[in-house]
Amino acid sequence: MSRVFAYCRVSTLDQSTENQRLEIERAGFAIDPKRIVEESISGSVAASERAGFARLLDRMESGDVLVVTKLDRLGRNAMDVRATIDTLAGLGVRVHCLALGGVDLTSAAGKMTMQVLSAVAEFERDLLIERTNAGIQRARTEGKQFGRPSALTSEQQAEVVQRLAQGEAVAALARNFNTSRQTVMRLREKAATE
Repeated sequence: MSRVFAYCRVSTLDQSTENQRLEIERAGFAIDPKRIVEESISGSVAASERAGFARLLDRMESGDVLVVTKLDRLGRNAMDVRATIDTLAGLGVRVHCLALGGVDLTSAAGKMTMQVLSAVAEFERDLLIERTNAGIQRARTEGKQFGRPSALTSEQQAEVVQRLAQGEAVAALARNFNTSRQTVMRLREKAATE
């Protein structure tokens, strides 16, 4: 008889895997708590490099079933998800994704479905990155300044550089201008490269 495992992943420590566990239970899977692997790690980390997923791979055997709520729990890009599915299929483990109607991702139809969905998700992510970069570029051409405002005005910066050239100590200048030593050192480095 095949054993059923669940893999639940969230990206940050302030998130919870509880909703994923409940969704798996509502789908009719009564999984022994010892067979539920939960971890907080970014999806950008390859599944093979995640400690929890590696433990899961060590425990599963041919004929077992792995349940995930969504495809992105396995990985964030199509290549990683494909590699993970291939690894599991090589072990004889079937992968069921609830968001895809419980389709077995290791079957021929499941592989095709997963590839199409992964490609669409990756395409959407690439479009988002392109739009973000275009927006940043447009803002820059319009004169928008990015990052934190400078701790010192341009006049104060010029004075700090001048006093550094005269030999004043970094720590003394930081105290006099009520700023950090790092700010003064950055101005010194900037002045040296100009």
